[in-house]
Amino acid sequence: HVQLVESGGGSVQAGGSLRVSCALSGDTTEGLCMGWFRQAPGKEREGIASISKDDVPTYATSVEGRFRISKDTAKNTLDLQMDNLQPEDTAMYYCAAGELIMCSAFAMPSFANRGQGTQVTVS
Repeated sequence: HVQLVESGGGSVQAGGSLRVSCALSGDTTEGLCMGWFRQAPGKEREGIASISKDDVPTYATSVEGRFRISKDTAKNTLDLQMDNLQPEDTAMYYCAAGELIMCSAFAMPSFANRGQGTQVTVS
């Protein structure tokens, strides 16, 4: 079982940038599909980014070109760099991890193994 803890959320003006991070601990993270999903008040969860065990990223259309996912296997961290943030990006952001052959951003909300979330607010 892998534990995940997010950090780095906050408030920013439209057009600004934030970086959220996820620290993973517990069982090995080798071979896992990892990524991020978000949930805004009154809206469904949206998978936004994933990275496979082979370091192949995928992104939701809503964030592609603005967000970038990366991982550091040695440090067991997963990051999401978010640029050109817009008010519609306001949400609670969660990292998630699991075993999935077809690792994709779309699948992220389905992972039971997730963190507690970090709030991102864009005004």
